[in-house]
Amino acid sequence: MGKDSKVIAANAAFYAAFSTGDFAGMERMWADDDSISCIHPGWPAIIGRATVIGSWRDILQNPQRPQIVCAEPQAIVDGDSARVLCIEIVDGTALAAANHFRRVGDDWRLVHHQSSPIAQIVEQAEDDRTSHRVH
Repeated sequence: MGKDSKVIAANAAFYAAFSTGDFAGMERMWADDDSISCIHPGWPAIIGRATVIGSWRDILQNPQRPQIVCAEPQAIVDGDSARVLCIEIVDGTALAAANHFRRVGDDWRLVHHQSSPIAQIVEQAEDDRTSHRVH
């Protein structure tokens, strides 16, 4: 397995844990130190293992947690650091996501996750300015 594919596989394991509500799996995905961080959509930044892992516990234990799919993952590997940029489809809405990993032994562990909504380009506004329809 190439260096990119190992990071892509770790990223896929993160989303598998998320989508199945596997808290133990999610907890194992993260580096075991207090320098980890996370920015969930609409949340302030959180830093530190207890806070980050606690946020995932709350999300995964919520029976109304969103359905999530990772699309178009792209890995950027730089020595013992890597990031995967992707699109998260969350209950049908597209979010831009960045998952930062650190190599720990033979494994890639998350050190930062961030996702946020993607601004939708609305072509309708342009159409409305050039048309002379009466509403």
